[in-house]
Amino acid sequence: MDCCVLSKYSVAFLLSLFAIKNTNALDLKIKEELIRIYEGHFQEEMTAFEVLPASGSYREYCRIKSENHQALGAYNADVRENKAFLEFSRHFFSEGISVPEIYTVNHDSTCYILEDLGSLTLFDYLVRTRELEGFSEKVTQVYKKVLQELPKIQVVAGKGINYDVCYPRAAFDKQSMMWDLNYFKYYFLKLAKIPFDEQALEDDFQNFSNFLLDAENDFFMFRDFQSRNIMLHDNKVSFIDYQGGRKGALQYDLASLLFDAKADIPQPVRNELLDFYLDELEKYKEVDRSKFKMYFTGYVLIRILQAMGAYGFRGFYEKKEHFLKSIPFALDNLKYLLENNNITIELPELFNVLDAISESIYLRKIGMQDGALTVRITSFSYKKGLPEDPSGNGGGYIFDCRAIHNPGRYEDYKELTGKDQSVIDFLEKKSEIGVFMANVFGLVDQSVKTYLSRGFSNLCVNFGCTGGQHRSVYAAENLAKHLKEKFPVNVEVTHREQDF
Repeated sequence: MDCCVLSKYSVAFLLSLFAIKNTNALDLKIKEELIRIYEGHFQEEMTAFEVLPASGSYREYCRIKSENHQALGAYNADVRENKAFLEFSRHFFSEGISVPEIYTVNHDSTCYILEDLGSLTLFDYLVRTRELEGFSEKVTQVYKKVLQELPKIQVVAGKGINYDVCYPRAAFDKQSMMWDLNYFKYYFLKLAKIPFDEQALEDDFQNFSNFLLDAENDFFMFRDFQSRNIMLHDNKVSFIDYQGGRKGALQYDLASLLFDAKADIPQPVRNELLDFYLDELEKYKEVDRSKFKMYFTGYVLIRILQAMGAYGFRGFYEKKEHFLKSIPFALDNLKYLLENNNITIELPELFNVLDAISESIYLRKIGMQDGALTVRITSFSYKKGLPEDPSGNGGGYIFDCRAIHNPGRYEDYKELTGKDQSVIDFLEKKSEIGVFMANVFGLVDQSVKTYLSRGFSNLCVNFGCTGGQHRSVYAAENLAKHLKEKFPVNVEVTHREQDF
C-alpha cells in the first residue's frame, strides 16, 4: 500500500472511531487530509485518531497515532495565521526554544502535523496542585522555569524573527492598541451596560496608547502568553499558540502570564515573580526597574481590557458561558490595579469606567447559571452536633467561633441573635470578630476561586458556637454577604438552631 494515499481501511477505521453527531462532508474531508499527510510523513498507517476539545480559537486539533509514532494534527482555514505559526515554530525550534517541531504541512497550508507535547498545561497543573496544597512553592518554581525562558525568547531568539509573516500586524503598535481598546469598549462596556462618555473615553484611549508606545518595544511579543499556552512535558516547559506574535514591549507577555485571570496568582507571588523575571532579563540587557514597572502597570491594564473584550465577545455575544465565568477573576485583578496605580498620566474617564466595572455586583454574578457553584453556609450549636452535608461531598469548612467574646453572656443580648443590630455592634466593637472573619474570607475565597475554575457545584461552610445564636449567626450572615458581592455563586444560608 502507498502510505501517501488514504487507504480504504483507514477511512473505515476513521469513520468507526468518530462517534460525533452531525459530522458533515467538510469535516470528513479535513480528517482525511490530516490522516493522509500524517501517513505520508511517518510512512505508517494510522491506528488511532482522537478529536481534541475545542479551545478559544477556531483551529481544530486531533491526536493521531500509528505503530511507532504519535503527533497532533491541526486544521485552520486562515492560511496567513498558519504561515505565521509555522514560520515562528521553525525559527524558535532552530534556536533551541522548546516549541513543537513541525513535521509536515499540506500544499495549501491549511493542515499540518506537529509534535505532540502532551495534554498537561501549566493551568491544569496549577489547578490540580492548588486544590491539594494551595499556591505552593512547587507551583512558584514552575512559574520561575517559565520566566527563565521568556527573556530568551523575547530578546535573544526574537532577534532573527521574520516579522514580515506576522498576522494581522507586524507590531503591537498604536493601531493594534486602539483595536484592543475599542474591542473592550464595544464588546464589554456596551454589552455589560456600563455608562461612559464616548468622546472622553476616546481621548483617554489616545493618551493611554501614546503612553504605552513610549516603552521600549523592539522585542518579540507572544501576544497570548498565558498558562493554557504553556505545556509541561518531559520535565520542561514548552510553548504553543504564538501565531499572533509580533514586535512589542517586554511588559505585555509578562502581564499576560502574571495577571492571567483564572490562574489567580496571589499578589505577593506576583511581586516575587516580577522581580525574578527582571533578574533573568538583566542577564541579556540593562533594565531600569522603576521605569519597567511603571510601564508594566500600563501593559497589565491593556491586557486586562483586551481579555475582558474577549470575555464579552465570547460570552455576551456568542453566549459561551465559560468565558463569562472568567469575568469575576478579571474584576479582582482590575481592583488591585486601581488600588496600586503608578501610571504617570491622567486618564479620568477610563478610570471612572474601571471603578464602575470593579464595583459592579451585576458583573460578578453574570456567569451564574443553574449549574453554578452553590455555597451552603450554616450556623449551629456544638451542643447539638455537627451539621450534615446535604450535597454528599463530605467537604468544606467548620469554623469554631467559641473563642470570640460572647454577647450571649450578657442579659441585654440573651434573647437576640447575630442578625440583630445591637449584637452586630457588640461583636464588631467589643470582640475579635473582624480578625476572625478576615481569616475566614481568605480561606473560603481560595476554595471558591478554585471550585469555580474546576466547575465544582457544592461547598459547605459551617460556623459553630455554644448556642448557635449569636457569634455563629453573625459569621454566617457576614460570609454570605461577602460571597454574594464578590463571586458569581449561589449562596444558601441556614441557621440550624434558629430555623428549625
